[in-house]
Amino acid sequence: MAVLGGAAFWDADAQTTAAAFAEALTAGVNHLDVAPQYGRAQELLGPLIAAERDHLFIACKTLRHNPGGVRAQLEESLRLLQCDSFDLYQLHAVNDLEELDARSDALDAIFAARDEGLCRWVGITGHELSAPAAHRVALQRYDLDTVMFPINPRLWSDPDYRRDAEALLAHAEEHDVGVMAIKAAAARPWAGRTRTSSTWYEPYISRDEVARGVGFALSTPGVHAFCTPGDTKVLSVALDVAADLAPMSAAEREVAMDAVSHEPGIFPMPTV
Repeated sequence: MAVLGGAAFWDADAQTTAAAFAEALTAGVNHLDVAPQYGRAQELLGPLIAAERDHLFIACKTLRHNPGGVRAQLEESLRLLQCDSFDLYQLHAVNDLEELDARSDALDAIFAARDEGLCRWVGITGHELSAPAAHRVALQRYDLDTVMFPINPRLWSDPDYRRDAEALLAHAEEHDVGVMAIKAAAARPWAGRTRTSSTWYEPYISRDEVARGVGFALSTPGVHAFCTPGDTKVLSVALDVAADLAPMSAAEREVAMDAVSHEPGIFPMPTV
């Protein structure tokens, strides 16, 4: 249900990382999602993984385009995370068809790594409003095992995004593709306000608000898991919420959308 989002550790210290990692494991989380782009996360998490590897599902990602670069980054991530192989390796941040086309050779390199046993499954991730439509095309072109894209009440209040996302979810369900939701607890852009969290967007932080977003994501038909927010403080709230979450009814989902439909969208992502 909950995937530990490694972005929470991009600028953390060893003590904070160890405490949050232990908290997630105690809460029953056994899936870690991490990437080279998450600052120091790989370096900090690596020493913690070895003792837990046998019962952890570890997913990593690459942004690279060149097959040689993809392979080099995969091997570097394996070294830093102290793993012999990954359970899932993902083409990271594919947000539109132009990027999907540009990453075809990279995907071939990942499939080759899978065939060698360096990963078990292959997935795709994306962030922007155009990601669901691009991911649906990716599933039609390639034998992918997972997709990861944003799902929350604010995004579902956008009819165009909801249409594309629901089409992707239907395709994924029909073809037995795993679906992970990100940005469940995203609130709004910082828009010049003082940042109080390490996320690039302002997250919801109260238990009720986080529960609304996480509950919405997990009650969306076809969704199998959500990634915890990229902030160690919000992580604790999300883990607490996920422990006793009840699925939302259709009426409750409408109420959740109405409550946040006025919020400015977090996309496009800031470039600085």
